[in-house]
Amino acid sequence: MAKKRDSLGARLNRGEVAYDFIGNRKLWYSVSILITITAIVALAVRGLNMGIEFQGGAVFTTPKSEVSVSQAQEYAEEASGHEALVQKLGSGALRIQVGGLDTQKSDQVRAELAKDLNIPENKIAAELVGPSWGEQIANKAWTGLAVFMILVVIYLAIAFEWRMAVAALIALIHDLTITVGIYTLVGFEVTVGTVIGLLTILGYSLYDTVVVFDSLKEQTKDITKQTRFTYSDMANRSINGTLVRSINTTVVALLPVAGLLFIGGGVLGAGMLNDISLSLFVGLAAGAYSSIFIATPLVADLKEREPAMKNLRKKVLARRSAAADRGESDADFQEEALAGEAAVVGQGRRGRSSERHG
Repeated sequence: MAKKRDSLGARLNRGEVAYDFIGNRKLWYSVSILITITAIVALAVRGLNMGIEFQGGAVFTTPKSEVSVSQAQEYAEEASGHEALVQKLGSGALRIQVGGLDTQKSDQVRAELAKDLNIPENKIAAELVGPSWGEQIANKAWTGLAVFMILVVIYLAIAFEWRMAVAALIALIHDLTITVGIYTLVGFEVTVGTVIGLLTILGYSLYDTVVVFDSLKEQTKDITKQTRFTYSDMANRSINGTLVRSINTTVVALLPVAGLLFIGGGVLGAGMLNDISLSLFVGLAAGAYSSIFIATPLVADLKEREPAMKNLRKKVLARRSAAADRGESDADFQEEALAGEAAVVGQGRRGRSSERHG
């Protein structure tokens, strides 16, 4: 009976299948730089579509209406003289948002809308929002973000080392830039929900990065005592070893967020869900990408500049060159190296087990 072929995930976990993430790091850097430049240009040209919480104005909510969104938008812009944003709610009601209105102007617009939409004025709910409230929220968000970044750098520098702290910080900024760029290109409204979503994705992105860093720290503890692997080799193995976990975690996290974004906000018309769901969806995906393709390769680049790592690389390359002169293939050499390392790891595990039972 033929032996059942193991799944790709199982072979990845055992290290039988690997991809050279570190060797192709220049490609990932180029992709990220291109995306970042696109986001910055879009932000400079188009700008963010700031919600009423940040620019001030009024929100009018009507009962169920047969008036189309485009027609209601035309009525609102004629009555106010400002650009209006209209959303059709799941109940058939209309949510009309107009920026730059004070109390007196808001009452006038409400009366005009009631006449145009053929709805009693007292049936239209009006909510006036001042820009100072949004400014306070934004300032507190920026303060929280700055404190978070500082604490992250301090923690990673203590728990791991400063190179990992720098790489994680760059990855976090990378994730924020991509998310903001997507918001600019799509034109979704930036609300308080968006800010909450942005702050939420930072923790997730950091978690995914720390998982890889922890594996890398463990594998490179005594790296200079061997001549089989360079630091970049170990970094690549750490990524491949945690790849399945990263993919599974990301997919599980993205599924409910995708439901909010595409079903709740798209199919069911609950447009307000888009505020937080888009930032979560883009941020989660960018966080998974940056932990694999940006953060760890950056650590490898920084570590390879150390004199000790440079010396180790020379020894490893010299040993591989000698193996090639003996007619051994690179695959044979790697198989020998992996077998040797497995024996060392096995001895270490047995030693730790004996200590626990002793």
